[in-house]
Amino acid sequence: MQWEVVIGLEIHAQLATKSKIFSGASTAYGAAPNTQACAVDLGLPGVLPVLNKEAVRMAVKFGLANDCEITRRSVFARKNYFYPDLPKGYQISQFELPIVAKGHLEIELEDGSSKTVGITRAHLEEDAGKSLHEDFHGMTGIDLNRAGTPLLEIVSEPDMRSAKEAVAYMKKIHSLVQYLEICDGNMQEGSFRCDANVSVRLKGDEEFGTRTELKNINSFRFVERAINFEVERQIDVIEGGGAVVQETRLYDPDKGETRAMRSKEEAFDYRYFPDPDLLPVEIDDDYIESVRITLPELPNAKQQRFVTEYGIKPEDAATLTSSRVLADYYEATVKASEDAKLAANWVIGELLGALNKDGRELSDSPILPEMLGGIIIRIKDNTISGKIAKQVFTAMWEGEGDADSIIEAKGLKQVTDSGAIEKIIDEVLANNPKQIADYKAGKEKMLGFFVGQVMKASQGKANPGQVNQLLKQKLQE
Repeated sequence: MQWEVVIGLEIHAQLATKSKIFSGASTAYGAAPNTQACAVDLGLPGVLPVLNKEAVRMAVKFGLANDCEITRRSVFARKNYFYPDLPKGYQISQFELPIVAKGHLEIELEDGSSKTVGITRAHLEEDAGKSLHEDFHGMTGIDLNRAGTPLLEIVSEPDMRSAKEAVAYMKKIHSLVQYLEICDGNMQEGSFRCDANVSVRLKGDEEFGTRTELKNINSFRFVERAINFEVERQIDVIEGGGAVVQETRLYDPDKGETRAMRSKEEAFDYRYFPDPDLLPVEIDDDYIESVRITLPELPNAKQQRFVTEYGIKPEDAATLTSSRVLADYYEATVKASEDAKLAANWVIGELLGALNKDGRELSDSPILPEMLGGIIIRIKDNTISGKIAKQVFTAMWEGEGDADSIIEAKGLKQVTDSGAIEKIIDEVLANNPKQIADYKAGKEKMLGFFVGQVMKASQGKANPGQVNQLLKQKLQE
Protein backbone atom coordinates (compact mmCIF):
# COMPACT_ATOMS: atom_id res chain seq x y z
CA MET A 1 0.00 0.00 0.00
CA GLN A 2 1.16 3.50 -0.78
CA TRP A 3 0.41 6.14 1.83
CA GLU A 4 0.11 9.89 1.57
CA VAL A 5 0.93 12.12 4.54
CA VAL A 6 -1.29 15.11 5.35
CA ILE A 7 0.08 17.80 7.69
CA GLY A 8 -1.21 21.09 8.99
CA LEU A 9 0.59 23.30 11.52
CA GLU A 10 -0.70 25.58 14.23
CA ILE A 11 2.16 27.97 15.04
CA HIS A 12 2.10 30.02 18.21
CA ALA A 13 4.14 33.22 17.90
CA GLN A 14 4.50 35.27 21.07
CA LEU A 15 4.00 38.89 20.08
CA ALA A 16 6.82 41.26 20.99
CA THR A 17 4.74 43.62 23.11
CA LYS A 18 6.11 44.97 26.37
CA SER A 19 2.92 44.19 28.27
CA LYS A 20 0.34 41.41 28.16
CA ILE A 21 -2.62 41.25 25.83
CA PHE A 22 -5.26 42.23 28.39
CA SER A 23 -3.24 43.75 31.26
CA GLY A 24 -0.27 45.99 31.96
CA ALA A 25 1.86 43.18 33.41
CA SER A 26 5.32 42.73 31.90
CA THR A 27 6.10 40.05 29.31
CA ALA A 28 9.86 40.07 30.03
CA TYR A 29 11.41 36.60 30.08
CA GLY A 30 13.27 35.15 33.04
CA ALA A 31 11.53 36.76 36.02
CA ALA A 32 11.09 34.78 39.26
CA PRO A 33 8.00 32.52 39.15
CA ASN A 34 4.65 34.22 39.69
CA THR A 35 6.06 37.76 39.88
CA GLN A 36 4.53 38.93 36.58
CA ALA A 37 0.95 37.75 36.91
CA CYS A 38 -1.46 40.50 37.98
CA ALA A 39 -5.08 40.35 39.08
CA VAL A 40 -6.32 40.58 35.46
CA ASP A 41 -4.15 37.65 34.38
CA LEU A 42 -5.50 35.58 37.24
CA GLY A 43 -9.12 36.56 36.54
CA LEU A 44 -9.77 37.71 40.09
CA PRO A 45 -13.29 39.04 40.87
CA GLY A 46 -13.94 42.65 39.90
CA VAL A 47 -11.21 43.01 37.25
CA LEU A 48 -11.75 43.65 33.53
CA PRO A 49 -9.46 42.91 30.58
CA VAL A 50 -8.39 45.77 28.28
CA LEU A 51 -7.09 44.89 24.81
CA ASN A 52 -3.47 45.81 23.99
CA LYS A 53 -3.73 47.79 20.73
CA GLU A 54 -0.13 46.93 19.80
CA ALA A 55 -1.09 43.24 19.63
CA VAL A 56 -3.80 44.15 17.13
CA ARG A 57 -1.35 46.14 15.01
CA MET A 58 1.12 43.24 14.94
CA ALA A 59 -1.57 40.75 13.92
CA VAL A 60 -2.69 43.00 11.05
CA LYS A 61 0.93 43.44 10.00
CA PHE A 62 1.34 39.66 9.74
CA GLY A 63 -1.86 39.34 7.72
CA LEU A 64 -0.85 42.01 5.23
CA ALA A 65 2.55 40.37 4.71
CA ASN A 66 0.83 37.16 3.56
CA ASP A 67 -1.98 38.61 1.45
CA CYS A 68 -4.45 37.50 4.07
CA GLU A 69 -7.94 38.86 4.53
CA ILE A 70 -8.10 41.31 7.44
CA THR A 71 -11.36 40.86 9.28
CA ARG A 72 -13.03 44.22 9.72
CA ARG A 73 -14.91 43.03 12.80
CA SER A 74 -13.32 40.35 14.95
CA VAL A 75 -14.57 38.98 18.27
CA PHE A 76 -12.89 37.52 21.34
CA ALA A 77 -14.36 34.39 22.86
CA ARG A 78 -13.95 32.35 26.00
CA LYS A 79 -12.47 28.91 25.41
CA ASN A 80 -13.43 26.88 28.46
CA TYR A 81 -11.25 24.16 29.90
CA PHE A 82 -9.87 23.30 33.30
CA TYR A 83 -6.17 22.89 33.89
CA PRO A 84 -3.96 24.00 36.80
CA ASP A 85 -2.07 26.61 34.75
CA LEU A 86 -5.30 28.31 33.63
CA PRO A 87 -6.60 29.98 36.81
CA LYS A 88 -9.68 31.59 35.20
CA GLY A 89 -10.98 28.25 33.90
CA TYR A 90 -11.08 29.70 30.39
CA GLN A 91 -8.68 31.16 27.83
CA ILE A 92 -9.53 34.35 25.96
CA SER A 93 -9.09 33.54 22.27
CA GLN A 94 -10.86 34.10 18.96
CA PHE A 95 -13.10 31.55 17.30
CA GLU A 96 -15.63 32.31 14.57
CA LEU A 97 -14.29 35.78 13.71
CA PRO A 98 -10.46 35.83 13.87
CA ILE A 99 -8.58 39.04 13.16
CA VAL A 100 -6.77 37.49 10.15
CA ALA A 101 -8.49 35.13 7.68
CA LYS A 102 -7.49 33.35 4.46
CA GLY A 103 -4.03 33.90 3.01
CA HIS A 104 -1.04 31.98 1.65
CA LEU A 105 2.71 31.55 1.97
CA GLU A 106 5.18 30.30 -0.63
CA ILE A 107 7.91 27.99 0.64
CA GLU A 108 11.12 26.77 -1.00
CA LEU A 109 11.90 23.04 -0.91
CA GLU A 110 15.25 21.24 -0.84
CA ASP A 111 15.01 20.20 -4.51
CA GLY A 112 14.80 23.86 -5.57
CA SER A 113 11.07 23.79 -6.22
CA SER A 114 8.50 25.94 -4.44
CA LYS A 115 5.06 25.28 -3.01
CA THR A 116 2.19 27.46 -1.82
CA VAL A 117 0.75 26.62 1.59
CA GLY A 118 -2.63 28.08 2.50
CA ILE A 119 -3.09 30.00 5.73
CA THR A 120 -6.52 29.30 7.21
CA ARG A 121 -6.45 32.01 9.87
CA ALA A 122 -4.32 33.84 12.40
CA HIS A 123 -6.05 34.75 15.62
CA LEU A 124 -5.11 36.56 18.81
CA GLU A 125 -5.22 34.83 22.15
CA GLU A 126 -3.65 34.84 25.58
CA ASP A 127 -1.12 32.24 26.68
CA ALA A 128 -1.66 30.03 29.71
CA GLY A 129 0.75 29.59 32.59
CA LYS A 130 3.29 26.81 32.82
CA SER A 131 3.25 23.56 34.79
CA LEU A 132 6.62 22.52 36.22
CA HIS A 133 7.12 18.86 37.08
CA GLU A 134 10.72 18.78 38.30
CA ASP A 135 12.12 19.36 41.82
CA PHE A 136 8.71 19.30 43.48
CA HIS A 137 8.96 15.80 45.02
CA GLY A 138 6.11 14.25 43.05
CA MET A 139 4.00 17.40 42.96
CA THR A 140 3.56 19.99 40.21
CA GLY A 141 4.58 23.64 40.46
CA ILE A 142 2.63 26.34 38.62
CA ASP A 143 4.30 29.48 37.21
CA LEU A 144 1.73 31.99 35.97
CA ASN A 145 4.18 34.54 34.54
CA ARG A 146 3.19 33.54 30.99
CA ALA A 147 -0.55 33.79 31.72
CA GLY A 148 -1.93 36.56 29.54
CA THR A 149 1.10 36.79 27.25
CA PRO A 150 -0.11 37.76 23.73
CA LEU A 151 0.01 35.03 21.11
CA LEU A 152 -0.75 35.00 17.41
CA GLU A 153 -1.85 31.49 16.49
CA ILE A 154 -1.19 30.93 12.78
CA VAL A 155 -3.18 27.99 11.42
CA SER A 156 -2.23 26.48 8.07
CA GLU A 157 -4.34 24.52 5.63
CA PRO A 158 -3.53 20.75 5.57
CA ASP A 159 -1.37 21.33 2.48
CA MET A 160 1.94 19.79 3.52
CA ARG A 161 2.82 16.28 2.44
CA SER A 162 6.06 15.55 4.28
CA ALA A 163 7.90 16.47 7.46
CA LYS A 164 10.45 18.39 5.40
CA GLU A 165 7.71 20.53 3.87
CA ALA A 166 6.38 21.24 7.36
CA VAL A 167 9.83 22.31 8.53
CA ALA A 168 10.27 24.55 5.47
CA TYR A 169 6.92 26.21 6.21
CA MET A 170 7.72 26.65 9.90
CA LYS A 171 11.13 28.14 9.07
CA LYS A 172 9.52 30.58 6.62
CA ILE A 173 7.01 31.75 9.24
CA HIS A 174 9.84 31.99 11.79
CA SER A 175 11.85 34.21 9.45
CA LEU A 176 8.82 36.29 8.53
CA VAL A 177 7.73 37.17 12.07
CA GLN A 178 11.28 38.31 12.80
CA TYR A 179 11.41 40.42 9.62
CA LEU A 180 8.14 42.02 10.69
CA GLU A 181 9.54 42.53 14.22
CA ILE A 182 6.39 41.11 15.77
CA CYS A 183 8.08 38.12 17.47
CA ASP A 184 11.68 37.49 18.54
CA GLY A 185 11.42 33.86 17.37
CA ASN A 186 13.26 32.53 20.42
CA MET A 187 12.31 28.86 20.45
CA GLN A 188 14.32 28.03 23.58
CA GLU A 189 12.27 30.54 25.58
CA GLY A 190 9.00 29.28 24.10
CA SER A 191 8.13 32.39 22.14
CA PHE A 192 7.85 30.39 18.90
CA ARG A 193 6.42 26.87 18.95
CA CYS A 194 3.96 24.75 17.04
CA ASP A 195 1.38 21.98 17.18
CA ALA A 196 1.40 19.58 14.24
CA ASN A 197 -1.77 17.89 12.98
CA VAL A 198 -0.79 14.65 11.25
CA SER A 199 -2.77 12.01 9.39
CA VAL A 200 -2.21 9.46 6.63
CA ARG A 201 -4.42 8.22 3.79
CA LEU A 202 -4.05 5.87 0.85
CA LYS A 203 -2.70 7.62 -2.22
CA GLY A 204 -5.56 8.72 -4.42
CA ASP A 205 -8.07 9.00 -1.58
CA GLU A 206 -9.92 12.29 -1.30
CA GLU A 207 -11.03 11.90 2.31
CA PHE A 208 -8.58 12.75 5.09
CA GLY A 209 -7.54 10.12 7.62
CA THR A 210 -7.98 10.45 11.38
CA ARG A 211 -5.54 13.06 12.65
CA THR A 212 -3.52 13.33 15.81
CA GLU A 213 -2.17 16.58 17.22
CA LEU A 214 1.46 16.77 18.36
CA LYS A 215 1.65 19.50 20.99
CA ASN A 216 4.14 22.26 21.80
CA ILE A 217 7.18 21.36 19.67
CA ASN A 218 9.84 24.05 19.96
CA SER A 219 12.59 23.15 17.48
CA PHE A 220 12.76 22.50 13.75
CA ARG A 221 14.64 19.26 14.31
CA PHE A 222 12.04 17.96 16.74
CA VAL A 223 9.17 18.89 14.41
CA GLU A 224 10.67 16.75 11.65
CA ARG A 225 11.42 13.84 13.96
CA ALA A 226 8.04 13.96 15.69
CA ILE A 227 6.10 13.99 12.41
CA ASN A 228 8.17 11.18 10.88
CA PHE A 229 7.69 9.01 13.96
CA GLU A 230 3.95 9.72 14.08
CA VAL A 231 3.53 8.90 10.38
CA GLU A 232 5.22 5.52 10.82
CA ARG A 233 3.20 4.83 13.96
CA GLN A 234 -0.12 5.55 12.21
CA ILE A 235 0.79 3.41 9.21
CA ASP A 236 1.78 0.53 11.51
CA VAL A 237 -1.52 0.84 13.41
CA ILE A 238 -3.62 0.77 10.20
CA GLU A 239 -1.65 -2.00 8.48
CA GLY A 240 -1.86 -4.01 11.70
CA GLY A 241 -5.66 -3.95 11.48
CA GLY A 242 -6.21 -1.18 14.02
CA ALA A 243 -7.64 2.32 13.78
CA VAL A 244 -5.93 5.62 14.52
CA VAL A 245 -7.53 7.42 17.47
CA GLN A 246 -8.06 11.16 17.29
CA GLU A 247 -5.99 12.39 20.22
CA THR A 248 -3.41 14.85 21.44
CA ARG A 249 0.10 13.43 21.68
CA LEU A 250 3.36 14.66 23.16
CA TYR A 251 6.74 14.24 21.49
CA ASP A 252 9.49 12.91 23.76
CA PRO A 253 12.83 14.04 22.23
CA ASP A 254 14.85 11.79 24.56
CA LYS A 255 13.09 8.65 23.37
CA GLY A 256 12.36 9.97 19.87
CA GLU A 257 8.71 8.95 20.08
CA THR A 258 5.22 10.37 20.55
CA ARG A 259 2.90 9.29 23.36
CA ALA A 260 -0.76 9.88 24.07
CA MET A 261 -1.74 12.78 26.36
CA ARG A 262 -5.53 12.94 26.07
CA SER A 263 -8.35 12.52 23.60
CA LYS A 264 -8.47 15.35 21.05
CA GLU A 265 -11.10 17.97 21.87
CA GLU A 266 -13.44 19.36 19.24
CA ALA A 267 -14.58 22.99 19.18
CA PHE A 268 -17.82 22.13 20.96
CA ASP A 269 -15.87 20.62 23.85
CA TYR A 270 -14.53 24.08 24.68
CA ARG A 271 -18.03 25.63 24.79
CA TYR A 272 -16.91 28.82 23.03
CA PHE A 273 -18.99 31.93 23.56
CA PRO A 274 -18.24 35.65 23.01
CA ASP A 275 -16.40 37.17 25.96
CA PRO A 276 -18.84 39.57 27.59
CA ASP A 277 -16.02 41.75 28.99
CA LEU A 278 -14.49 42.60 25.59
CA LEU A 279 -16.02 44.61 22.77
CA PRO A 280 -15.61 43.47 19.15
CA VAL A 281 -12.48 44.79 17.42
CA GLU A 282 -13.47 46.99 14.50
CA ILE A 283 -10.85 47.91 11.89
CA ASP A 284 -11.33 50.28 8.96
CA ASP A 285 -9.44 50.75 5.70
CA ASP A 286 -7.52 53.77 6.98
CA TYR A 287 -6.12 51.73 9.86
CA ILE A 288 -5.12 48.88 7.55
CA GLU A 289 -3.31 51.27 5.22
CA SER A 290 -1.52 52.90 8.15
CA VAL A 291 -0.15 49.46 9.06
CA ARG A 292 0.64 48.55 5.45
CA ILE A 293 3.04 51.48 5.03
CA THR A 294 5.11 50.16 7.97
CA LEU A 295 5.82 46.82 6.27
CA PRO A 296 9.55 46.24 5.73
CA GLU A 297 11.11 44.70 2.64
CA LEU A 298 9.96 41.09 2.96
CA PRO A 299 12.23 38.03 2.55
CA ASN A 300 11.20 37.09 -1.01
CA ALA A 301 11.60 40.66 -2.28
CA LYS A 302 14.93 41.04 -0.52
CA GLN A 303 16.16 37.73 -1.94
CA GLN A 304 15.31 38.82 -5.48
CA ARG A 305 16.97 42.20 -4.93
CA PHE A 306 20.16 40.55 -3.71
CA VAL A 307 20.31 38.50 -6.93
CA THR A 308 19.68 41.44 -9.27
CA GLU A 309 21.50 44.21 -7.38
CA TYR A 310 24.48 42.27 -6.06
CA GLY A 311 24.78 39.59 -8.75
CA ILE A 312 25.01 36.70 -6.30
CA LYS A 313 23.60 33.21 -6.83
CA PRO A 314 19.93 32.61 -5.92
CA GLU A 315 20.87 29.93 -3.40
CA ASP A 316 23.30 32.33 -1.69
CA ALA A 317 20.63 35.03 -1.65
CA ALA A 318 18.21 32.55 -0.05
CA THR A 319 20.72 31.79 2.70
CA LEU A 320 21.55 35.45 3.32
CA THR A 321 17.89 36.47 3.57
CA SER A 322 16.89 33.58 5.83
CA SER A 323 16.86 36.03 8.72
CA ARG A 324 16.64 39.79 8.85
CA VAL A 325 19.69 40.01 11.13
CA LEU A 326 21.81 38.03 8.66
CA ALA A 327 20.58 40.07 5.69
CA ASP A 328 21.44 43.32 7.49
CA TYR A 329 24.89 41.96 8.40
CA TYR A 330 25.57 41.03 4.79
CA GLU A 331 24.52 44.41 3.44
CA ALA A 332 26.70 46.17 6.01
CA THR A 333 29.64 43.98 4.90
CA VAL A 334 28.96 44.85 1.26
CA LYS A 335 28.98 48.55 2.17
CA ALA A 336 32.26 48.20 4.07
CA SER A 337 34.03 46.11 1.39
CA GLU A 338 32.37 47.32 -1.83
CA ASP A 339 32.43 43.73 -3.12
CA ALA A 340 29.08 41.92 -2.94
CA LYS A 341 30.27 38.52 -4.20
CA LEU A 342 33.29 38.25 -1.90
CA ALA A 343 31.14 39.46 0.98
CA ALA A 344 28.60 36.69 0.26
CA ASN A 345 31.35 34.06 0.16
CA TRP A 346 32.87 35.19 3.45
CA VAL A 347 29.61 35.62 5.32
CA ILE A 348 28.23 32.24 4.21
CA GLY A 349 31.50 30.33 4.37
CA GLU A 350 33.72 31.63 7.14
CA LEU A 351 31.34 33.59 9.35
CA LEU A 352 28.40 31.18 9.47
CA GLY A 353 30.83 28.28 9.78
CA ALA A 354 32.54 29.86 12.79
CA LEU A 355 29.22 30.70 14.42
CA ASN A 356 27.99 27.14 13.93
CA LYS A 357 31.22 25.66 15.28
CA ASP A 358 31.08 27.77 18.44
CA GLY A 359 27.32 27.45 18.85
CA ARG A 360 26.87 31.24 18.75
CA GLU A 361 24.13 33.46 17.43
CA LEU A 362 25.02 36.15 14.90
CA SER A 363 24.28 38.79 17.54
CA ASP A 364 27.18 37.33 19.56
CA SER A 365 29.69 37.40 16.70
CA PRO A 366 33.04 38.94 17.71
CA ILE A 367 33.49 40.08 14.09
CA LEU A 368 31.43 43.09 13.06
CA PRO A 369 30.56 43.69 9.38
CA GLU A 370 33.10 46.53 9.15
CA MET A 371 35.83 44.18 10.42
CA LEU A 372 34.96 41.47 7.89
CA GLY A 373 34.86 44.16 5.21
CA GLY A 374 38.41 45.09 6.23
CA ILE A 375 39.62 41.57 5.42
CA ILE A 376 37.94 41.66 2.01
CA ILE A 377 39.51 45.03 1.19
CA ARG A 378 42.97 43.64 1.90
CA ILE A 379 42.29 40.63 -0.34
CA LYS A 380 41.20 42.94 -3.15
CA ASP A 381 44.27 45.20 -2.95
CA ASN A 382 46.58 42.16 -2.85
CA THR A 383 47.86 42.93 0.65
CA ILE A 384 46.98 39.35 1.61
CA SER A 385 45.97 36.21 -0.27
CA GLY A 386 42.72 34.38 0.31
CA LYS A 387 44.58 31.71 2.27
CA ILE A 388 46.26 34.24 4.55
CA ALA A 389 42.92 35.99 4.94
CA LYS A 390 41.62 32.90 6.72
CA GLN A 391 44.45 33.25 9.24
CA VAL A 392 43.48 36.87 9.72
CA PHE A 393 39.84 35.84 10.20
CA THR A 394 40.80 33.31 12.89
CA ALA A 395 42.91 35.88 14.73
CA MET A 396 40.09 38.42 14.45
CA TRP A 397 37.60 35.86 15.79
CA GLU A 398 39.86 35.39 18.80
CA GLY A 399 39.83 39.11 19.49
CA GLU A 400 43.27 40.13 18.23
CA GLY A 401 42.10 43.30 16.49
CA ASP A 402 41.17 44.50 13.02
CA ALA A 403 42.61 43.25 9.73
CA ASP A 404 45.39 45.82 9.39
CA SER A 405 46.69 45.41 12.94
CA ILE A 406 46.69 41.60 12.65
CA ILE A 407 48.47 41.68 9.28
CA GLU A 408 51.11 44.04 10.70
CA ALA A 409 51.58 42.20 14.00
CA LYS A 410 51.94 38.77 12.39
CA GLY A 411 53.87 39.87 9.32
CA LEU A 412 51.28 38.45 6.96
CA LYS A 413 51.61 40.97 4.16
CA GLN A 414 51.64 39.29 0.78
CA VAL A 415 54.86 39.21 -1.25
CA THR A 416 54.22 40.88 -4.62
CA ASP A 417 57.79 41.72 -5.52
CA SER A 418 58.47 39.77 -8.72
CA GLY A 419 62.19 39.54 -8.00
CA ALA A 420 61.63 37.99 -4.57
CA ILE A 421 59.10 35.52 -5.96
CA GLU A 422 61.44 34.59 -8.84
CA LYS A 423 64.19 33.82 -6.38
CA ILE A 424 61.96 31.38 -4.49
CA ILE A 425 60.81 29.78 -7.75
CA ASP A 426 64.38 29.30 -8.92
CA GLU A 427 65.24 27.50 -5.68
CA VAL A 428 62.20 25.23 -5.97
CA LEU A 429 62.95 24.34 -9.58
CA ALA A 430 66.59 23.68 -8.81
CA ASN A 431 65.58 21.18 -6.11
CA ASN A 432 63.06 19.31 -8.27
CA PRO A 433 64.63 18.38 -11.66
CA LYS A 434 62.60 15.14 -11.96
CA GLN A 435 59.31 16.98 -11.55
CA ILE A 436 60.42 19.49 -14.21
CA ALA A 437 61.05 16.61 -16.61
CA ASP A 438 57.63 15.12 -15.83
CA TYR A 439 55.95 18.48 -16.51
CA LYS A 440 57.74 18.91 -19.82
CA ALA A 441 56.81 15.31 -20.73
CA GLY A 442 53.13 16.30 -20.60
CA LYS A 443 52.16 15.94 -16.94
CA GLU A 444 50.64 19.41 -16.64
CA LYS A 445 49.27 18.62 -13.19
CA MET A 446 52.82 19.03 -11.89
CA LEU A 447 52.25 22.78 -12.08
CA GLY A 448 50.13 22.45 -8.94
CA PHE A 449 53.03 20.72 -7.21
CA PHE A 450 55.38 23.60 -8.02
CA VAL A 451 52.83 26.21 -6.90
CA GLY A 452 52.44 24.36 -3.61
CA GLN A 453 56.20 24.23 -3.05
CA VAL A 454 56.61 27.94 -3.78
CA MET A 455 53.74 28.88 -1.46
CA LYS A 456 55.18 26.66 1.24
CA ALA A 457 58.63 28.19 0.87
CA SER A 458 57.11 31.69 1.08
CA GLN A 459 55.02 30.71 4.11
CA GLY A 460 51.89 31.39 2.04
CA LYS A 461 52.83 35.03 1.46
CA ALA A 462 53.66 34.93 -2.25
CA ASN A 463 50.93 36.29 -4.54
CA PRO A 464 49.36 33.13 -6.07
CA GLY A 465 48.59 34.81 -9.39
CA GLN A 466 52.17 35.95 -9.84
CA VAL A 467 53.47 32.55 -8.77
CA ASN A 468 51.40 30.81 -11.44
CA GLN A 469 52.43 33.26 -14.15
CA LEU A 470 56.15 33.22 -13.37
CA LEU A 471 56.24 29.44 -12.99
CA LYS A 472 54.66 28.91 -16.42
CA GLN A 473 57.19 31.25 -17.98
CA LYS A 474 60.16 29.53 -16.38
CA LEU A 475 58.93 26.01 -17.10
CA GLN A 476 58.66 26.91 -20.81
CA GLU A 477 62.23 28.15 -20.99
